[in-house]
Amino acid sequence: MPKKPVSAPIGEKIRSLRESQGITLEQLANDTGHSVDVLRAIESGETIPPVGTLLSVSRALGVESSVFLKKAPSTKASRARAYTDRTRNYAYTTLSPGARHKHLKAFKVAIEPRKEHEGVGYTHEGEEFVYVLSGEVQVTVGEQVNHLKRGDSLHFNSGLPHSLKNPGAKKTELLVVVYTP
Repeated sequence: MPKKPVSAPIGEKIRSLRESQGITLEQLANDTGHSVDVLRAIESGETIPPVGTLLSVSRALGVESSVFLKKAPSTKASRARAYTDRTRNYAYTTLSPGARHKHLKAFKVAIEPRKEHEGVGYTHEGEEFVYVLSGEVQVTVGEQVNHLKRGDSLHFNSGLPHSLKNPGAKKTELLVVVYTP
């Protein structure tokens, strides 16, 4: 996961929800599979979590993932726009912001050239579908490394550790659809 001092609106929301439910960091770690150190870094704003981590945290806290992925709109026009959340190596835009309490979530993901997720592979219950809109991506699922180019797709069990890497010299854009039971 990227480590960079940033503002912490997502982390603050997670901490507030966790504390209001009387859940300790240790309990949340056991419910999500993420370490206490990773969760502490997210809550402090030191780390901005990827979508998979937000999905597992939202499920453990019993809230819709859109709670973390949407900004409170300030104008009527901004309500209609998709919200983009950034990490150091990639950006994701929620394509289904009104899908509260739904099992499918769609995202447009952009990965900068020669960048990848840092740390161990991510896991979250369910399935994931990746379609390459532009560029190229390396999707590692477990020990299997999949090289995808524009127009290629991959459907996999997201309960397995997985990560994304852009090995190319150009920005990669993906359509990612996540199913969580």
